[in-house]
Amino acid sequence: MILLLVLMFFYRLFFFYSYSLPGRPFTGSTFLLGLRYDARVVAAIGLGMLLLCLIPFLNPFKNKVAKTGWVIMLTIIFLLFLLVYVTDFYHYDYLQQRLNASVINFLPDAKISFGMAKDSYPLFSITAAIAVVLALYAWLNNRILNFLMAASQHHPTKRKKWYFITATLLMAVLIFGRLGQYPLRWSDAFSLGDDFKGNAALNPFQSFLSSLKFRNASYDLAKTKKYYPLMAAYLGVQQPDTLKMNFERQYHYTDTPAVKTNIVVVICESFSANKSSMYGNKLNSTPFFNSLCMEGVYFNRCFTPAFGTARGVWATLTGIPDVQNTKTASRNPMAVNQHTIMNDFKQYDKYYFLGGSTTWANIRGVLTNNIEGLKIFEEDSFDEGTVDVWGISDKDLFLAANKQLAKENKPFFAIIQTAGNHRPYTIPKEDLPEFKLVNYPADTLRKYGFSGNDQLNAFRYSDFCFQKYFEAATKEKYFKNTVFVFVGDHGIRGDAGYLFPQSYSRQGFTAEHVPLLFYAPAILKPQNISDVCSQLDILPSVAYLARQSHSNTAMGRNLFDTINKKVPYAFIADPDTRFIGLLSNEYYYGRNLSTGIKEFVSIVNNDAVIPGAKTDSIKNSMATFTEAWYETARYLLLNNKKRN
Repeated sequence: MILLLVLMFFYRLFFFYSYSLPGRPFTGSTFLLGLRYDARVVAAIGLGMLLLCLIPFLNPFKNKVAKTGWVIMLTIIFLLFLLVYVTDFYHYDYLQQRLNASVINFLPDAKISFGMAKDSYPLFSITAAIAVVLALYAWLNNRILNFLMAASQHHPTKRKKWYFITATLLMAVLIFGRLGQYPLRWSDAFSLGDDFKGNAALNPFQSFLSSLKFRNASYDLAKTKKYYPLMAAYLGVQQPDTLKMNFERQYHYTDTPAVKTNIVVVICESFSANKSSMYGNKLNSTPFFNSLCMEGVYFNRCFTPAFGTARGVWATLTGIPDVQNTKTASRNPMAVNQHTIMNDFKQYDKYYFLGGSTTWANIRGVLTNNIEGLKIFEEDSFDEGTVDVWGISDKDLFLAANKQLAKENKPFFAIIQTAGNHRPYTIPKEDLPEFKLVNYPADTLRKYGFSGNDQLNAFRYSDFCFQKYFEAATKEKYFKNTVFVFVGDHGIRGDAGYLFPQSYSRQGFTAEHVPLLFYAPAILKPQNISDVCSQLDILPSVAYLARQSHSNTAMGRNLFDTINKKVPYAFIADPDTRFIGLLSNEYYYGRNLSTGIKEFVSIVNNDAVIPGAKTDSIKNSMATFTEAWYETARYLLLNNKKRN
């Protein structure tokens, strides 16, 4: 194990100086993190060796025949290491990516792939070097095993049990990778804030296995190019180019305010529209937020592009729908590099506040690798104690965020992500005297969209936390010069009852329908807008409101643009039902990716859509746009790289 760790260290050193820019200094953080990744791999092998040796027949210290078998087995393992590391080195040389599971996709064209490798690299010399190193390892491994067998004769038998237990625990800790709630993940490499440092820290086994579930997470370039003219025109691409697949739109503002506008985006856990007060729910779960909506610009038909917190955070930050199946895009090592409009807020301090851990769903890698100078505050950053698995309470999170933002002398862009409106629906005991629990019969709760009183009270507690935040924030100097944005990360699938047309329940729109509020009384006049919109539109809109020049390379639009208005659409890719679809102000068109079943329904009333020239034309247009959005999103997930 020690021998492997030493060899892996020297490989990382060789990799670092082979591919780093001239003059880049040695970085200890990269190598220390790399050592932890290497230790995971080595410990997994060591634990396997230890467990196999519990079988007397396979124990070389009890069976001399097993010694020869172990020399052969370990030499084969080392050969695998050599092949993986050599492939990793040249894979990075060719693609500027560490070895990942997408390499499997080259196997169907093995002849062509081998020809490319043969013409590009000295395969004969590489093979000879592998053979020499392998022979040296086999000889050295045999010597080491002989030494250990001789040394073991002097160890008292009664201690061997404790050696075994200690070694097992040590290797289990090394495999987990850290002392904490979440294991060491590939995304931690990109918390270093530098693409090359992140790549240099990774272990090729880790990056390969982490990406194995995503090896088919690709796109159809021919289809993307087919729909490119349609999407480029819809998005307003200023210099369309089908060959280069350019989606960039540059926006420059000269009427910038003397004092830059602060931005606070609150991503609210499970903020279902149908459960809130703004839509007439009789249980009146969000009276305070309802009052805010009357004073701000409220978009009452906002839809998340997908269901799930990680997908909602992804869409908000990148402006791209997470159309990744099986696993979220945030977990895909090949999608970690993303451009975000947040980086155009150059003179701003940037914050991310979360009551729990950003290691969840590999969000930390997405955040730190792509948002320059981001300051993350998570559960270990706060003095307040955790209340459940999701960290500190939302009230404590808001108050801690307010305390930090009140210290700011520079403009800031802050994201606050709540988590309390989620099982186990914890209401802190300290708040119970002021926050009064309610209790309704089961049939009443079901009628208005709640599964139980605990869910209703958690929803009400979110509103209570919003109120406590505003009570504190209105006393601070930053408040008047700040645009506050509230949006749900997703909704909850269920029966919307009489409050919405039947399609919301039948087609499951309640899983994606969320409130979206822009609140800035000093800047915005109150409005209630019924045009459909999306989480994708948040960053382009706040950039406009702050008059911040920016580059938009994704799929969001400025909701306050009254000059270049297009037919409003909201795209949905539901990972649970496998439907992709598009909502307009009147209709929904959807197609099931597995069965091919298509749907075309009204979203404004319960009447069936009557076929006719007009509705057929709308249906065909939305069907084409649905495919265009889907194929473009698949392409951009892997091609929306941040600007240097």
